[in-house]
Amino acid sequence: MIDKKHIGRTTAPQTFDVEKGRLKFFAKAIGEKNPIYSDEAAAQAAGYKTIPAPPTFGFCLEMESNSLWDNIAAMGVPVGKILHGSQSFKYHAPIYAGDKITFVTKVSDIVDKKGGKMEFITEDSTGTNQDGVLVCELQRVIVVLN
Repeated sequence: MIDKKHIGRTTAPQTFDVEKGRLKFFAKAIGEKNPIYSDEAAAQAAGYKTIPAPPTFGFCLEMESNSLWDNIAAMGVPVGKILHGSQSFKYHAPIYAGDKITFVTKVSDIVDKKGGKMEFITEDSTGTNQDGVLVCELQRVIVVLN
């Protein structure tokens, strides 16, 4: 069983650059055809300062951090026993090309079910831009099969 002492464990802040080319590639990969995600003029005509990040990009960016793997290792959970349980997103402000987004992840809960055969780790992440503005809150639940 995962020791509940890990509840509250918080990762060190990790910062990532949001690049235009990467946003365009992500939009194409998810099948997003709205030109605001690939054409700066279209984005500006729609009222954005530059190309905005498509929905779910914040989660993709946060996954580059070591938060998930650092937490799993610290808890002694074998990677082969984890499954993706769920994820959710709350966006508070747009993420734009040129931004620097800093993520911090916290283990907010650890719950066991079925007599410890399944454990659920809930992690909450916040993303703030270079101006200190909270742009997104992300949550994931990892299922551990014992």
